[in-house]
Amino acid sequence: MHLTRFTDYSLRVLIFLAVKGEERSTIQEIAERFEVSHNHLMKVVQELGHKGYITAIRGKNGGLLLRKAPEEISLGALIRDTEHDLLLVECFGDQNECLITPACRLKPILAEALQAFLAVLDQYTLADMLGPQRPQLAQLLRIEPGC
Repeated sequence: MHLTRFTDYSLRVLIFLAVKGEERSTIQEIAERFEVSHNHLMKVVQELGHKGYITAIRGKNGGLLLRKAPEEISLGALIRDTEHDLLLVECFGDQNECLITPACRLKPILAEALQAFLAVLDQYTLADMLGPQRPQLAQLLRIEPGC
């Protein structure tokens, strides 16, 4: 299984905002710190706002903030919200043309594995990703203490 760049960037945005705390951030700032496309990040931020993970405040003193506390953001829920295609193999989808599907046991085995994967992620939150590494994350992201 491979998570998309969209999910990767979603995690990065949320980590950045969580480390930054109550201080607002901009898409430009996050794009520069992670050295990623500003345009792609705009799409990610829009989706995260639509899904209720962040708040975007417009205007001169605007910026991005987490809408929920890091402890309330489930990694499993985030993956489900950002991965639009969790079809591991062809037979998971509507366009299945695999000849052996009626006799194959791969689909239920992979379905069980996918559920186990998501169940593990459901046990963790954004706060768990920060943990005691929060100061190191702030240093790596060039976020000044007290922000």
